Amino acid sequence: MFESSFNPQSPQAQQRRDAMLARLAQLRALEDRAAQASARSKPVFDKRGQLLPRERVALLLDPGAPYVPLCSLAGYMQDSKDPEKSVPGGGMLAGLGFVSGVRCMVVASDSGIDAGAIQARGLEKILRVQEIALQNQLPFIHLVESAGANLTKYQVEGFVLGGSLFRNLARLSAAGIPVITVQHGSGTAGGAYMPGLSDIVIMVRGRSRAFLAGPPLLMAATGEVATEEELGGAEMHTSVSGLGEYLAEDDREALGLARRVVASIAREEKSVRPERPSVRPEFTSVRPEHVEGLTHARARASTGSARTEMRPIRNDMAEPLLPTEDLLALMPAHHREPVDMREVIARIVDGSELLEFKALYGAATLCVQARIDGHAVGIISNNGPIDVAGASKATHFIQWMCQLGHPIVYLQNTTGYMVGKDSEQGGMIKHGSKMIQAVTNATVPQITIQCGASFGAGNYGMCGRGYAPRFLFSWPQAKTAVMGGEQAARTMQIVAEAGMARKGITPDPVQMQAQFDHIVNVFESQADAFHTSGLVLDDGVIDPRDTRAVLAFCLATCAEAAAREPRRMQFGVARM
Repeated sequence: MFESSFNPQSPQAQQRRDAMLARLAQLRALEDRAAQASARSKPVFDKRGQLLPRERVALLLDPGAPYVPLCSLAGYMQDSKDPEKSVPGGGMLAGLGFVSGVRCMVVASDSGIDAGAIQARGLEKILRVQEIALQNQLPFIHLVESAGANLTKYQVEGFVLGGSLFRNLARLSAAGIPVITVQHGSGTAGGAYMPGLSDIVIMVRGRSRAFLAGPPLLMAATGEVATEEELGGAEMHTSVSGLGEYLAEDDREALGLARRVVASIAREEKSVRPERPSVRPEFTSVRPEHVEGLTHARARASTGSARTEMRPIRNDMAEPLLPTEDLLALMPAHHREPVDMREVIARIVDGSELLEFKALYGAATLCVQARIDGHAVGIISNNGPIDVAGASKATHFIQWMCQLGHPIVYLQNTTGYMVGKDSEQGGMIKHGSKMIQAVTNATVPQITIQCGASFGAGNYGMCGRGYAPRFLFSWPQAKTAVMGGEQAARTMQIVAEAGMARKGITPDPVQMQAQFDHIVNVFESQADAFHTSGLVLDDGVIDPRDTRAVLAFCLATCAEAAAREPRRMQFGVARM
C-alpha cells in the first residue's frame, strides 16, 4: 500500500477543496440549466401525449445499472458568448448505459429545446459518440425527434460535414454493430436518413414523421399538396414504404419495443451484466421514477466485464484504502503549485497498491502498474515537466504494457516537455518523439483523464484528444493550452520589445501591460476545462471522486469489445 503524506486538514487542502467544490457546483448548474430548459416544454409534451427526452432515456435504461453521460457541456459558450445564457448539451443527450443487460451507446434528441434542432457543436458530439460506439462495438440506439439543422444559423460546413453522421451509421451496421432508431417525432430532409440507415426502426402512431421534403418544401419545389401522414407518417412507413419495422401507440410502448429488440441481442451475444453491487449504491444510474437525476447522475458504479486472456481478473478486488474524498483537495487550482500524483493514483486503484516502474529514473514522470476494479492497468502521470529520462521511461513502459496486454491510463498533469540548453543537447526532441511514437502506435486501449495542466507537446505525449484515446475526461480545474497564459504573454512581450528596440522605439509601459493582460486572458479563458469541453475536446467533465468508477466502466467497456465477435459484413443492413 502507498504511504500517504497528504494532510487533508491543512489550510492548503481546505482551500483546494473549496475551489474544487465551487467548480463542481458550477458544472452541475450548467447541466441543470439544460435539463430545466428542456423541462419547460413539458406542458406541450403532455398535451401531445409524449414523454420528455430525459424521461425517454430513463425508461430505456435498466433501472439501477451504471450510466455515464457523455459531452454534457458540448456547445457551452458556442451558442451564446454570455455565460449566463449559454445552454450546453448541443441539442442532444448521449451516454453509455445498459439496456436489457447490453452495454449500449444511447443518444436522444433534446426535443424540449428548439424542437430538437442540432445546436452548436451538436454535430461534433454525435460524431464523437458514434466513434466511441464503433471503437467499442456498442449497439447504437438513437431516440429521434429533431427539427434538424437550424436554417436561421445555416453554415455550409455543417451541411457538408453532416454527411459523416450518416456515413458512420453505415459503418456501424457493416461492422456488425446494431443500429436501432426510435422515431419519436420528425426526421426531415437529411434527418430522414437516420431511420433510413438504421437496422431496426420503431415508429409511434400519429407522432413519427420521416420525409425528404415536408409539405411546405414540397409545395415550394413541385407545387404538389400532401399531408404529413401521406408523405411520411408512421402508419404509412410501417405499412406502405417499409421504412419502419414496428408501430407503437405511444412513446412508452416504443421504448418497450426497443428494450425487447435489444434483449434479443443480449440472448444472442450473452452480454455480460454487472456482477456485483455498485461501489456507492446511492449513485447508481437513473431510475424511471427519478428522471431528474439523469442530467448529472454520477457513474460511481463498478461493472462486470468480459473475462479474456488480455485482462486476467482476480477475485479479491479491494476498494482504495485511502479516502476518495481527498481527491477534492489534492489538485491545486493553479498549475504552478506542485502535487504528487501518487497521492491521486493511490485513491483510485485497488487497495491503494502501486507497483512503480523505474521509480528512481526520470522521477518526474510516473509509471505505475496497478488494478482498477480488478482490471490490470498501466498508469502514466506527471510530477513535473517530462525530461529526457522521463520520456525514455514512458516509452519503455508503454511497450511493456503492450506486451502484457494491459490498458494504459494517462493522468495528465504536465506543463510539457523540458526545455533548455541541457535538455536540447540531451536529445529532448528525439526522446520526446519516441514517446509520441509509442503513444500513437500502442496496441492496447488508452484512456486519458486531464487532472491538471495539459500544456504544449505534453498534451500529445500524454495521449491528448489528437492521439485518439478510447475515452478522455477532464476534471473541473484542468487546463489545456499550448503554454501557460503568462508564458505566452511574456514571450510576445519579449518579441515586441526586441522589435521596438531594433527600430529605436521606446515601449509604452501602459500599452505593453494592456497587451500582456489581454494575451493572458485569451489563453486562460480558452484553457478552461468548461471551454474545451464545450468544444467537444473531451468526453465530459467529471467529479474527481467519480474517477475510479468512470475508469472501471470504461475499462469494462474496452474488455467487452475485445471479447465480442461481431458478424461483420461487406455492407450495412439495407432497408427492404
